[in-house]
Amino acid sequence: MWQGRYRKDCFQENCGVFGIFNHPEAATLTYLGLYALQHRGQEGAGICTFDEFGLHHSKARGLVAEIFTAEKLRRLKGNKAIGHNRYSTTGQSKLKNVQPFYANYSFGSIAIGHNGNIVNSKSLREELQEKGAIFLSSTDTEVIIHLIAQSNEKNLIDRIIDSLKKVKGAYSLVILTENQLIGVRDPRGFRPLVIGRVDGAPVIASETCALDLIGAEDVRDVEAGEMIIINDDGIFSVKPFEKVKSSLCIFEFIYFARPDSYIFGRSVYDVRKEFGRQLARVNKVDADVVIPVPDSGVVAAIGYAEESGIPFDTGLIRNHYVGRTFIEPKQSIRNFGVKIKLNPVSSVLKGKRVVVIDDSIVRGTTSKKIVKMIRDAGAKEVHMRISSPPTEYPCFYGIDTPTREELIASFNSVEEIRDFVKADSLAYLSVEAMEECVKDNGSEFCKACFTGDYPVEPINEKKEQPRLL
Repeated sequence: MWQGRYRKDCFQENCGVFGIFNHPEAATLTYLGLYALQHRGQEGAGICTFDEFGLHHSKARGLVAEIFTAEKLRRLKGNKAIGHNRYSTTGQSKLKNVQPFYANYSFGSIAIGHNGNIVNSKSLREELQEKGAIFLSSTDTEVIIHLIAQSNEKNLIDRIIDSLKKVKGAYSLVILTENQLIGVRDPRGFRPLVIGRVDGAPVIASETCALDLIGAEDVRDVEAGEMIIINDDGIFSVKPFEKVKSSLCIFEFIYFARPDSYIFGRSVYDVRKEFGRQLARVNKVDADVVIPVPDSGVVAAIGYAEESGIPFDTGLIRNHYVGRTFIEPKQSIRNFGVKIKLNPVSSVLKGKRVVVIDDSIVRGTTSKKIVKMIRDAGAKEVHMRISSPPTEYPCFYGIDTPTREELIASFNSVEEIRDFVKADSLAYLSVEAMEECVKDNGSEFCKACFTGDYPVEPINEKKEQPRLL
């Protein structure tokens, strides 16, 4: 038998960060926060804490619940902690790349967790190495630690600001020292970051679902370009970066964030449901049942069903216990990779005209297998509806996407994609309709994966010249 990794035909999660200050159960609450943020990264996780004896750390590859035993959490002593869930957007999937990263330098010890992607990390790394820096990992996050260590500023906060002014791209950071917890969001605000409070202790997290699990109050978002400094004297806000137009990641609403979270000041569930409603308004079809591709298509499918008046049902069942590694049978099973995750409900599909809602189509191979699976279960017609525009360009701001050559929408029309996946019809949400769903937010969104208009030039990557905003 061969043991291999299943390569997902979808966008991969980015990362999740969590931090807490001045709570006696800091490590345990950080563990729970990471557990709630597991959807943002499943390759590895880590926690760092501080007490009067210094920094304590534990990290490993795998899922949060598998990594942190009760004994490991007991060894993570201290009343302040940060944690990180990893999905690799830069650097290989190895233990040395699991965060938080930590180091000792002239100002003491420091630990850092990063969600995002530094697009000029390659050139910065080369400059740092010329000055004698020795890197232990292949990720862009370690660049930030070296910049802080080599800064000429006289205190830590100024060193962090000085360092971040040199980086370009997306970052939502949690930084921990002996006496401070710091949260920072890049000036364009690509990735979410929120502030909460539990038992009087300040919390910083990628999404509010992490606050919910530990019973924390949702205070507010960390604003784009804002640094939150938490120490024994209180909570302080600094906005040290030049103000630029925001570029909030629209795909957080489409797929990445948990539907029960609030990010960018909005309910993910409500926005995702409105995507489905808009899809039904402009892409109607006569059908008998609306089904989602679980789990990411569920909320949009509910919105589509409500707006269209077509009944919603569960036509595909997801196996939630599929790991990233599995044993394939010696004898080939047709469409094995999809079947281990999804199985059709024939009684829902047989003889029906089916509308199947998904959040996106990446390479198209999984969509093709899903359409065939639904037909094999007896569906009379299969109409695909996608609750986002065609994805034509890769992301360079913290989401692991295929190259442009691998994105089926890059060089194929909607009709050509429909023919490839063998659906009776195919329609996407337009960019204009998508924007309509979030227009009252008051912020600008990054839509580069749909339009190719990159707000920050992806310097490190070889690709066609982007259209810069």
